[in-house]
Amino acid sequence: MDVTIDKIGEYEGQSVRIKGWLYNKRSSGKIFFLQIRDGSGIIQAVGVKSQLSPECFEKMQKVVQESSVIVSGRVKKDERSPGGYELSVENFDIIHLSEPYPISPKEHGVDFLMEHRHLWLRSSRQHAIMKIRNTVIRACEDFLRQEGFLRMDTPILTPAACEGTTTLFETDYFDKKAYLSQSGQLYNEANCMAFGKVYSFGPTFRAEKSKTRRHLMEFWMLEPEIAFATIDDLMELEENMIVYMVSRLLELNKADLKSIGRDISKLEAIKAPFPRLCYNDAIKLLRSKGNELPWGEDFGADEESILSLNFDKPVFVHRYPAKCKAFYMKPDSEDPNLSLSVDMLAPEGYGEITGGGQRIEDYEELLKRIEEHKLPKDAYEWYLDLRRYGSVPHSGFGIGIERTITWVCGIEHLRETIPYPRMLTRLYP
Repeated sequence: MDVTIDKIGEYEGQSVRIKGWLYNKRSSGKIFFLQIRDGSGIIQAVGVKSQLSPECFEKMQKVVQESSVIVSGRVKKDERSPGGYELSVENFDIIHLSEPYPISPKEHGVDFLMEHRHLWLRSSRQHAIMKIRNTVIRACEDFLRQEGFLRMDTPILTPAACEGTTTLFETDYFDKKAYLSQSGQLYNEANCMAFGKVYSFGPTFRAEKSKTRRHLMEFWMLEPEIAFATIDDLMELEENMIVYMVSRLLELNKADLKSIGRDISKLEAIKAPFPRLCYNDAIKLLRSKGNELPWGEDFGADEESILSLNFDKPVFVHRYPAKCKAFYMKPDSEDPNLSLSVDMLAPEGYGEITGGGQRIEDYEELLKRIEEHKLPKDAYEWYLDLRRYGSVPHSGFGIGIERTITWVCGIEHLRETIPYPRMLTRLYP
């Protein structure tokens, strides 16, 4: 009977067959202890010479790390083993005998591991992080679906910029210029006018010449957009989604989080409500900590870290100066120098994980901003149409998946949070 390791507890006392790879091996001479992984987990298989055929035992002597194998045996409960069960080997076959594996238990440098990212993903730490990534994405999507959101896919190739023309990847599109998408937001605004509450999820691209631990050239973003929503509605939605996502992680991935050394108590503290800090008060807090960023400047990684270290849960910073935010951000009616924009900063110094705000719904006001930013009006005619035909107040945000995973995992660099990171100096493998 073929089974997967994650379901092994359902077959205690039964003979089963597992297809996988040799993760590790040790021997006491007449007994082999084999750690077998199959993608769903790791189990120890114990092969005793006196209980096996000479051919079978010889294969166990011969097999090396990352060889693909099929192991048959009886499931036995053992609290000392990974997962609480082990396999008493009855038969053992090698499907493919691996060449000497380049990643060994010894320490390797980051550059070496990144060059072998296609193999590094097999390690227990990377395996745990990818499982956490899966839960983060699934939890966010599940939450939005429960709230009545419809997923709407948006284009990767676009005719115009969303966030700024200096960070665009340009490509030829049948003798016309096209760009890799920086965000699905503008298209989501059109979608929410048709369906009310929508979200997109996919890769986005920023040609930022940055080598910081928070930047990738290609990253994944989930972007909800809501018709008839204000900035306050938006913050409530973001808050509820993050609380839901963290609760799912604690329910489904506590063992994975512990295996990578995450302090679980930090995540258990993530409860609503989250603190809300206007930009002006954030500037005061920064200055009290010795940071003299001029008023009107957007926050960088240093400022975000200083601010978020003051809180044990995510904090909203809202109403940034209009001049440092995108052209579509609605000015604050009480002070037009400010915009109805909002970022969520993760605690423990991790900084921004979401960014968004309330959009301009007035045609003339939006046209004026397009002209002020010297953007090509013809490329935005369809976007202006949304203000011609049934415009309403609307808001949305984007959550960076890799930055969020970096925070919930408590790790230093987001290069480990995506299967194949694309960084300023990294395009291989």
